[in-house]
Amino acid sequence: MSGRGAPTSPPIPVLLYHAVTDHPPAWIAEFTVAPQDFAAQLDAVVASGRTPVPISVLVRHLVDRRPLPPRPVVLTFDDGFADLPGPTAEALAARHLPATAYLTTGAITPGRVSLLPPAPMMRLTQAPRLESYGIEVGAHTVTHPQLDTLPARELHRELRQSKAELEDVLGHEVAHLAYPHGYNSPAVRRASADAGYASAVAVRHALSSSRDESYRIARLILRRRHTVRDVERWMDGRPAEGERARVAPFGDALPTVGWRVYRRARARLRGPRFAG
Repeated sequence: MSGRGAPTSPPIPVLLYHAVTDHPPAWIAEFTVAPQDFAAQLDAVVASGRTPVPISVLVRHLVDRRPLPPRPVVLTFDDGFADLPGPTAEALAARHLPATAYLTTGAITPGRVSLLPPAPMMRLTQAPRLESYGIEVGAHTVTHPQLDTLPARELHRELRQSKAELEDVLGHEVAHLAYPHGYNSPAVRRASADAGYASAVAVRHALSSSRDESYRIARLILRRRHTVRDVERWMDGRPAEGERARVAPFGDALPTVGWRVYRRARARLRGPRFAG
């Protein structure tokens, strides 16, 4: 993992998308973007002059200090919604924008179950198609649990099984992970490394940097209310309107630690649940 401390290079925006659709299910609606808005946001990324790279390029810099291209930006997509291997991938490819998609294998495999509520999803067998569009594939667990509330055995199963399932369909190593809901802890980060992942992204609602931690890379989550102007501000290394200007790395705030303790206690009483 990279060291802590104040960033010594400009902020790096790592954007987090979910579904791109005009008709999202209610449970994910806040975190979806309409196709027209998505196209305008991608155009803003291109116009910013930033260099889009997959997460692996940023990770090689964090871990091995390999040089980054000028003014990098990373586009990521979580879960594996149905639009991803179709119009969303096509919109990215039309602008020559690489990206990274983190797939929840239980939610995209027919006959399997996950904690995600019902929604139109891609299929696991479509994962190679993502790569044909220049989209790097990472894991997002099997069932989308709150990893920092799981017993060690279940935690290891979620991390290792999703990795193995993706590697089986892709035919090569899957080295990158996204924590469901962004939830993690020191134990979860250690388990992720032990499972063979080279990196993991969280959420953190902050800009990343060249000194970010490779097992909790900060991302900026796109909400339906975000405008093209907000994306332009992120490309400038500034916060969206009305949001904080935080740049990783930074430690967990006391409310974050307290919320983790509460969620763990709730999970012991009620079992795994979706955190939406």
